[in-house]
Amino acid sequence: MNKPLRRVAIFCGLLMLALMVRVNWVQFVQADELQNHADNRRVKIERYAHPRGNIIVEGKSITGSEKSDTTDFAYKRTWKNGPMWAPVTGYSSQAFDANFLEKIYDGILTGNDDRLFFNRTVDMLTGKPREGGNVVTTLSNSAQKAAFDGLKGKKGSVVALNPETGAILAMASTPSYNPSVFAGISDKDGESYVKLKDHPDDPMLNRAIRQTYAPGSTFKVVTAAAALESGKYDIDKKTGIESPYKLPQSTNLLGNSAYDRLCDDATLRRAMELSCNATFAAISDEVGNEAMIKQAEKFGFGSEVFTPVRADASVYPEDNRPQNAMAGIGQASNRATPLQMAMVTAAIANDGKLMKPYMVDRLEGPRSTVEQFQPEEMGQAVSPETARKLQEMMESVVEKGTGSRAKIPGVTVGGKTGTAQRGEENKANPYAWFISYAKSGDGSPVAVAVIVEDSDAARGDISGGGLAAPIAVDVMKAILDGKR
Repeated sequence: MNKPLRRVAIFCGLLMLALMVRVNWVQFVQADELQNHADNRRVKIERYAHPRGNIIVEGKSITGSEKSDTTDFAYKRTWKNGPMWAPVTGYSSQAFDANFLEKIYDGILTGNDDRLFFNRTVDMLTGKPREGGNVVTTLSNSAQKAAFDGLKGKKGSVVALNPETGAILAMASTPSYNPSVFAGISDKDGESYVKLKDHPDDPMLNRAIRQTYAPGSTFKVVTAAAALESGKYDIDKKTGIESPYKLPQSTNLLGNSAYDRLCDDATLRRAMELSCNATFAAISDEVGNEAMIKQAEKFGFGSEVFTPVRADASVYPEDNRPQNAMAGIGQASNRATPLQMAMVTAAIANDGKLMKPYMVDRLEGPRSTVEQFQPEEMGQAVSPETARKLQEMMESVVEKGTGSRAKIPGVTVGGKTGTAQRGEENKANPYAWFISYAKSGDGSPVAVAVIVEDSDAARGDISGGGLAAPIAVDVMKAILDGKR
């Protein structure tokens, strides 16, 4: 063989070797990845080849499956009262994949999770069709309905927690959407999905966990916590802070025009009852930006929370003195999710102990429990002594202050109102906030955070006590009534 032919033969041999290596790599190394890839049509067909398992609330399914009218997909997902539950379940679509619980536990719901191998084997041997597992939530149907009904006609969110365990009892967000309208793969489903994605009010946004807002005066409970933990203040001692208050390094005065006389040299308790801006801005400046950040982080600020659905991190900013003073009253660059403010309230109600929020109690296979979730402690946000003082202050807000509309006969209620400025030069309608907790006769608590982001009310009529507090009351009543 001459030299050119030998080179050609060697080159062809190398090509054959490369081909064999590539084939073996694809068949053995990448086999599982390619087989289970989301863009593998066979995976999608198998996903909807049989009814999905269900998402369960208080023993009843809030989802279902129905026969599909397409050739490839035998079944499609359905929801019961989809708009009310969409912020919890998310969607599962033949065309647009899935999100939230439908996505996170897709393997359980389809029956493809490795932990359901025994069930699949039994079904195969007995000839039964494959069954998916169930996701059992911590949610309360009555609390979710109260939250959703209270928000109707408004843009906003509600989160309710069990302070002792962190269990999420309600998570509502409005405007919402019906996942059923794009659960299939038809042109109509595609049009419905695009219409929702392009809607100016963003109904597919879960405002409870994926939107941060200026928390306004609800954040004053965190500032009060920092004040008490510093040892420089107590709840019934006069602070010596004048109202209005001149912001540090500034000529701007900050106060409450209606309450400046009453806020002048007020105690912490009285300042909380009247929501005195001067008092808490001055305290934030006195405590300092670093200590304020540390206190906020003890309540959960600065970190994403997984419920198991991811919640955006809330942020107390690293800032200069005047901006830190404003952040201490929940303005400037201070941003929080409704879930975060519910966590703050829950920690105070739980004597300072912060529990991790979670919305799934257990995962069930067709024949047994696959995984049981347990409450998890995140840390001690404040000392038990400080927490009890904060409780006293928040209960005074409801008894004698701006939160009087949150009273529930025979129930101990603590709360804090908030009306947060928004928009350039505060021209947009403010956010109306209310955070609260309630303890029934047996001492079992519930914590709630409500934000009304937008409403038809006149600007002068928008307040946390007026718009958000009544919603919180209905949610707290729904939960407490269920325990009696």
